[in-house]
Amino acid sequence: NAAYIAKRLYEHGYIVKRITTVGDDVGEIRRAVLEALIRSPDVIIISGGLGPTHDDVTVYAVALALGRDLVLSEQALEWIKEKYRELYEKGFVDTPEINEARKKMAYIIEGSRPLKNSVGAAPGIEIVHGNTRIFILPGMPSEMRSILEEHVLRSLGGQQLKAIKLKLFSRDESIIAEIISDATREVGTRIHSSPKGFGKDVYIELIIFGKDDEEIEKTVRFLRDKGLKFEIVKE
Repeated sequence: NAAYIAKRLYEHGYIVKRITTVGDDVGEIRRAVLEALIRSPDVIIISGGLGPTHDDVTVYAVALALGRDLVLSEQALEWIKEKYRELYEKGFVDTPEINEARKKMAYIIEGSRPLKNSVGAAPGIEIVHGNTRIFILPGMPSEMRSILEEHVLRSLGGQQLKAIKLKLFSRDESIIAEIISDATREVGTRIHSSPKGFGKDVYIELIIFGKDDEEIEKTVRFLRDKGLKFEIVKE
């Protein structure tokens, strides 16, 4: 989930500064949120722990971190009822009735708004705290992606970036570091590099992000002019 979210944010012009992984523990989640808020980020995206079970504690933990109460969202509850009626009619659950476990997913943080989950039952949540927008998404990949695409990215806006992937015939990132820095400074694109493969098959993957095809092509020419050998990866 983290890799997908980071990739999509990057494609929309956002720089992901940190990714943190914690367990299903109220204290851990609360501390992670507080530590993130100290850095005053524009956006925090949290994934996982929105379900009906006892260890789905993310919303409660975030509420503690923000010093806010949990409140029942009638809108979220209605969405949950609709989803369980649909699941019951399809034979996926034994009853459409909303028990306490299912109702638990309708509780959101005071001052937040629910985000409809078109794939599953648990709504996402958006809340503004100070200058930071916080989004809480389900952990199931299909549900996370649905809310991310339908709500989060549309809400954040930003410029959709073009991207191209290069396979660089080199195994030493230190050799190309200065060239990449020069390219980003002179052309204005963003370049992500990472080693791939194993053993003798190791190579460096470059992903170039630019505002349009012309900017990307200019970066590719710059890298070639600096003597780098690579091939463009078709996806």
